[in-house]
Amino acid sequence: MNCIIIDDDKLSRKVVKEFVERTDTLNLIDSYESAVEAINALENIDEKIELVFLDIEMPDMSGMEFMQSLDDYPQIIIISAKENYALEAFEYDVIDYLLKPVSYSRFFKAITKAIKRTNESIGFRYTPQGVNSDDEIFIKKNSTLVRLKYNDILFIEALENYITVATFDEKYTIHFTMKAIEKKLPFVKFKRVHRSYIVNVNTIKGIEDNSVIIQLKNGTKLIPIGKSYKENLMKDLNLINK
Repeated sequence: MNCIIIDDDKLSRKVVKEFVERTDTLNLIDSYESAVEAINALENIDEKIELVFLDIEMPDMSGMEFMQSLDDYPQIIIISAKENYALEAFEYDVIDYLLKPVSYSRFFKAITKAIKRTNESIGFRYTPQGVNSDDEIFIKKNSTLVRLKYNDILFIEALENYITVATFDEKYTIHFTMKAIEKKLPFVKFKRVHRSYIVNVNTIKGIEDNSVIIQLKNGTKLIPIGKSYKENLMKDLNLINK
């Protein structure tokens, strides 16, 4: 999840930056000491900003004014030294309101909320109660939730800012990252074999040189094995085969 920090407090920016670097699901694009600087910079950023860590009391433009100035702003987590802005902030549908000094556990709880909201809006859902989440996942196709059994997933391919989940009968393209989907899938069943591919080990028909042969419904598919993934893949396959 691409994020930025907007805070005129240098120490606060440093702490939040360290927290972001400790969190695998976050990718810090930049940090700014004023909302004015951030707004000007956002016009020239190619990456999609998905989350903003925003202070309230700042010179020239407050955090509230920053949110008011944008027609379509990313998810917002407020980090403020004062709690009296909380009610107004939640009128902007912010994810969370953190009071300084912020602990990492509290920070991570807010990130979990942001990830949950992102997943619910772009594709993946938490499994409803009463459904066995050990062997299935939900994917959003248009406005419909599709339940996929893990055994039906052949492989997952990265396509820039999207991933394609390939099954025996269909492919689902979702705005999601490989790192994020890899964490959602059971490690025993799915292996990262390349920076752009995750495969279901149950569909591996064989391995030739630097390629995995995946059994499709009608034929096979060769998927490359990255050099940095091959050793771990072979070790894991040996463990699975025992």
